Amino acid sequence: MKSNKYLMYRVGAGKAIGFVIGTIGFFVLPMVVQEPSMLLRTGIFLWYPTLGAIIGMFGVFAYHPVLNFPMPWWLRGALLGGWMNFLITLFAYDQICTVVMAMFGEYSHYVSPFIMVLEGALVGMMMDYFLTRWFGEGWSDKPEE
Repeated sequence: MKSNKYLMYRVGAGKAIGFVIGTIGFFVLPMVVQEPSMLLRTGIFLWYPTLGAIIGMFGVFAYHPVLNFPMPWWLRGALLGGWMNFLITLFAYDQICTVVMAMFGEYSHYVSPFIMVLEGALVGMMMDYFLTRWFGEGWSDKPEE
């Protein structure tokens, strides 16, 4: 296992990646939806740095201690990103519906707001890929019995 400073580097870099993604979302959202609420824009702006910090913290779990199986970066990032975007979709369902309908059209196959779960899984995988590539993983060995 690497020293604890790598955990803080992972969390900080995860926040930085999330800050970039959140800033893009903050400025692109008005181009997609006419007059989005400032609450939604600010929520997206703050959501992705939080997601990056969570993915950075969970980087130490390369092996799940309870379920007893390995957690590679692509699984760990996809699960965390998908779960967190599932939660934001539940909390802001009506506003996410408006955004998704504006993006894909009213009669598209992708009209469900839960397409955000897929987007979160992809963003989470991307974040965890870069964080693992730059700072490595923590507990990668199976614990002794």
